Amino acid sequence: MNIELILFYAFSAVLVMASIMVITIRKPVHAALFLVLAFFTCAGLWILLEAEFLAITLVLVYVGAVMVLFLFVVMMLDIKIDPLKEGFTKYAPVGLMIAGVLVVEIAMIVGPERFGLHMVADPVGHAADYSNTKELGRLIYTTYVYPFEIAAVILVVAIIAAIALTHRTKRQSKYISPEAQVAVQPKDRMRIVKMAADKDKHQNRS
Repeated sequence: MNIELILFYAFSAVLVMASIMVITIRKPVHAALFLVLAFFTCAGLWILLEAEFLAITLVLVYVGAVMVLFLFVVMMLDIKIDPLKEGFTKYAPVGLMIAGVLVVEIAMIVGPERFGLHMVADPVGHAADYSNTKELGRLIYTTYVYPFEIAAVILVVAIIAAIALTHRTKRQSKYISPEAQVAVQPKDRMRIVKMAADKDKHQNRS
């Protein structure tokens, strides 16, 4: 047994364990940390497949940005676990039945008949100067350029739609027009008021 096979089984075992802990652990912060561990082990599997660019992207984007945001939101919000668990026993039989159906469907699709070791060839070895980043860019901007652009447009539309749905202006909110601010004259900002001096008070003080 070579070192790559040992690392594959080690990373896979840790990935499965971390994934189970994400959905079974009680504390949200611990669940997010186990998700970080799952991302790291998944990045290790991608490195074994000589996909270094995807592995580094997973670590930098998800672990370095998305998960930090998740942890920040979870720690800022006071999430109460007890109300979330209300009705768990009531809907547990339905949930277990749906989970069983999903497991059977996954086993029928992702089985040894279609995804066994004899069906999938080993990754082809490359030279030391091979760059999968360059190869990925070549495929994206040549063979898959139209799906890539369509996916980008869909993501932009989704972002705009999310902002439009969540943006609600309050009726009592104060609105300042930039055009009115630019058109303001100095005389509109300041007014000089002339007042007569009170000589009697000054004489009494002296």
